[in-house]
Amino acid sequence: MTLALLGTLYAAQGLPFGFFSQALPVFLRKQGHSLEAVGMSSLLAAPWAFKFLWAPLVDRSGSSRFGRRRSWIIPLQGLSAALLLGLAAFPAGGPLALLLLAVFLTNLFAATQDIATDALALDVLPSDQRGLGNGLQVAGYRVGMIAGGGLLLLVFDAVGWAGAFLAMGVSVLLLSLPIALFDEPPGRSSSAVESVFQGHFLRRKDAPVILGLLLSYKFGDAFALSMLRPLLVDRGMSLGEIGSLLGVYGFSAGLLGALLGGALVNRLGRKTSLLGFGALQALSVAGYGAWAQGLVPSSALYALTVLEHLAGGMATAALFTCMMDWCRPEHNATDYAVQASTVVIASALAAAASGYSAHALGYAHHFLLSAVLSALVLVLVQGVFRAQVAAGVAP
Repeated sequence: MTLALLGTLYAAQGLPFGFFSQALPVFLRKQGHSLEAVGMSSLLAAPWAFKFLWAPLVDRSGSSRFGRRRSWIIPLQGLSAALLLGLAAFPAGGPLALLLLAVFLTNLFAATQDIATDALALDVLPSDQRGLGNGLQVAGYRVGMIAGGGLLLLVFDAVGWAGAFLAMGVSVLLLSLPIALFDEPPGRSSSAVESVFQGHFLRRKDAPVILGLLLSYKFGDAFALSMLRPLLVDRGMSLGEIGSLLGVYGFSAGLLGALLGGALVNRLGRKTSLLGFGALQALSVAGYGAWAQGLVPSSALYALTVLEHLAGGMATAALFTCMMDWCRPEHNATDYAVQASTVVIASALAAAASGYSAHALGYAHHFLLSAVLSALVLVLVQGVFRAQVAAGVAP
């Protein structure tokens, strides 16, 4: 029941984020905006990058009677649903500034909910269930994200703007029912009122190499995939075709990859999982470059999409499991938020720069450069585990 609950919470985050991060670039490109503008729109996800600044507030506050984590999660999901339902009345051709503000606020609510949800996961999951828990976390998030970015493109194509946002708002409300019924166990309170920079994760002896890994592990993947949807648009694919590719094939492979990666983390070990899944991730990105260059047939796009979503889910599950291991129980919301924000900052910077790279190099060489960046990260994985041994920290 606990794992299923966490899956619904991450799906509730992924649904609107998937629409804005995956469908919005398609919408902007269809409206004639430049590749640079499409890439820069990813900066609206800034709350995900800076959530570590208010994570200590979530860590040390909340109603013990109502549930320390529930008292944050339930109101935030209500605000997200209300905003999405409000956007159903927003005309598709309305002022762009208002749409972008709504995107920003939705990200703010979801990012803060994520702080509390991550802390809840750390509160209730024992160490030997973290691999499976993170597999379900990534799977749940991908269910929401692919549904929002792929399946809702099909809804958008069929019923228009209002119907798509109405479906999202109602879905978030339904996904809120399990947490509303959940009896949260008492959690460990933070013993001191710390700022994010005082006495925790950032003062670990191995913090520099861990942060280096977190900055780079998903950078190449994000650098590549931010230009995938504009590439598909420029190759003449319709919204329905893109939605089918990502919402059916991508969804299934991503879900399987997250669950498979989470199940294998304990069996293979953290280091082997990061190396193996990271190598598969780099290979899948290189495949997109080969497709864009015309070195493989057009029909291979479906196989490449399956490989990329499979590899991405496995790699993310392994990384998130390690991030949980590097948290202190009494400050788990803050410690995890620092690490998660580092990953998001790197991904946002990669996405923002991706349009300039694709414009200067062309799609094919952009994807090949992304694959090289993804492969170079594997050297840092080795460095992290060597640094932990040297610092006397158990990997």
